[in-house]
Amino acid sequence: MSFPHLLEPLDLGFTQLKNRVLMGSMHTGLEEEKGGFEKLAAFYKERALGGVGLIVTGGISPNLRGRLAPNACQLSFPWQVGKHKVVTNAVHEAGGKICMQILHAGRYGYHPFSQAPSKIKSPITPFTPSSMSSRQVKCTIKDYATSASLAQKAGYDGIEVMGSEGYLINQFISSRTNIRDDEWGGTFDNRVRFPLEIVRSIRKKVGDDFIIIFRLSMLDLVDNGSSWDEVVELAKWLEKAGVTIINTGIGWHEARVPTIATSVPRGGFAWVTERLQKEVSIPLVATNRINTPEIAEHILSSGQADMVSMARPFLADADFVNKAAADTPELINTCIGCNQACLDHTFALKRATCLVNPRACYETELNFTPTVNKKRIAVMGAGPAGMAFSIYAASRGHEVVLFEAKPEVGGQFNLARKIPGKEEFNETIRYFKEQMKLNNVELRLNTRLDASVVRDEHFDEVVMSSGVVPRKIDLPGFNDPRVVDYQQVLNGEVTLGESVALIGAGGIGFDMAHYLCEPESTTLQPDKWLKQWGIDKGYSHRGGLMEPQSAEVPRQIYLLQRKSTKMGKGLGKTTGWIHRLVLKKHHVHMKTGVSYQKFDDQGLHISVDGQDETLAVDNVVLCAGQESNRTLLDEMKATGLPVHLIGGVDVAAELDAKRAIRQGAELAIRL
Repeated sequence: MSFPHLLEPLDLGFTQLKNRVLMGSMHTGLEEEKGGFEKLAAFYKERALGGVGLIVTGGISPNLRGRLAPNACQLSFPWQVGKHKVVTNAVHEAGGKICMQILHAGRYGYHPFSQAPSKIKSPITPFTPSSMSSRQVKCTIKDYATSASLAQKAGYDGIEVMGSEGYLINQFISSRTNIRDDEWGGTFDNRVRFPLEIVRSIRKKVGDDFIIIFRLSMLDLVDNGSSWDEVVELAKWLEKAGVTIINTGIGWHEARVPTIATSVPRGGFAWVTERLQKEVSIPLVATNRINTPEIAEHILSSGQADMVSMARPFLADADFVNKAAADTPELINTCIGCNQACLDHTFALKRATCLVNPRACYETELNFTPTVNKKRIAVMGAGPAGMAFSIYAASRGHEVVLFEAKPEVGGQFNLARKIPGKEEFNETIRYFKEQMKLNNVELRLNTRLDASVVRDEHFDEVVMSSGVVPRKIDLPGFNDPRVVDYQQVLNGEVTLGESVALIGAGGIGFDMAHYLCEPESTTLQPDKWLKQWGIDKGYSHRGGLMEPQSAEVPRQIYLLQRKSTKMGKGLGKTTGWIHRLVLKKHHVHMKTGVSYQKFDDQGLHISVDGQDETLAVDNVVLCAGQESNRTLLDEMKATGLPVHLIGGVDVAAELDAKRAIRQGAELAIRL
């Protein structure tokens, strides 16, 4: 067995977990959908069948004011228990265990009825909370206990108290957000009274044989956050108060340090859990950017934690644990930490899913049943859309031949994986390759599909997933060899000078700027990454912060945008700020409202707000979007066979692997 520590049972005294894997809390959006709990039950059931030791639900509020949004889910009344039983019954039938997370948003509530310890507005919400009276504090503690008791009646094996990420309990603990002068504020002992009273009240209400997990903020990553001594003190008191397991919380949502994005090193925060190991005797859970059984096994075998929490990896692959147990980790669909279909959806109040697994949260709607009408299908282009369609169609029983003109599969992923912090795209390409072998997809590399092949080999249908080509710009001097496109740069076809202008500030422009200003990815150098972001492993400052290390500036870079809107406005909601901050650290010059005139030996001539200027650059890199590669579309249509377009060849807006993979999956179901 390759992962003995990961698969080792954990004895909690009154119950036993079958392994050391906790499926971390994720809000899916199904909690609020009509009929959503039936879909949620199917979602969790698949993960229980997939071998997870313990599941934790998305956050459920203990009362009305604690909701994250006006329509968010809460558990406060007996009549709400029934829908939760649908979930717990499904998980238990699958042999799993599940805890309900109780989360009070505090000042993070996206509604005008939010409450907090003090009347201090959050920088990430538009509403100023009201300050809770002492009576309201006591009522809220009672609400937590009531919610836990109802969860027990609903069949949950336990609850998780969300005490981190800057939500209400964290707001009480920190003097940053708690400026009260009564028994719930002021001294540290008073500020932590709130979480301790919550745990004591819950334990008294539910008895001894019920799991209580406390999500403890071990690293606030905000100014005036908790000190390490305070974290240790609270952990010890929580153990005495009756907590079964302490789960690690990293960073407040308002922190300007990335904690779960793909650019964060794998297992990059396990060190802080390890620091607490010698201080308490109850099990500790390591979290954040643990996405392979190898990294999880290392964390456990080295004694950094007693369990590992993985949330998004179970969106990517419900069978993660079973595949690890079968010693086939190469078959795991690895979470790439992109946030595009999960957190970005959640913050947009849409149903969460997964870029690399479009079935996530669609288990009752997106299923690949065996076909009764087997077809021979030619697929043109082995990018994300083509590979996804091929494996899903083949899994249904179709005979699929995938043609790729280049010597390797991957399409735009082969470019994306060269960007610092996006190395995880290698895992998706590996997964698709394994699935193609497993599902008997015939792959023909270095082979262009044309109409004669379609006719001669008697295909029934054609799927075009031939991707995109960079958009050219026709301006004076732009035929100069010093004007290149982003693909030429990433493919190593050109060498750039010391000063470069990037035309186009969408996702491609930002990626190209990052690529040019960080020759060696800090994501692959955890200690350097921590210093770059000002994270103090020595924990000598409150919140675990220190002065960030100055970033290298290997060349002068200008990132230019035609629009006058905010630079990077179209980037992901939960990651866009990271990309902007990275470029700022590397002193990239960002200009909006730019008109382009010409390129010559003096450089790039532009106009900004009616003022002409010349950027003395050695090269111009075109990142101004792309066009669909439809060169052979008419030829394919002339065969008389059905022709389907998916991915970039269908819509060539900003590169969108999420849409491409989902299109491939949905087409595979229809054919």
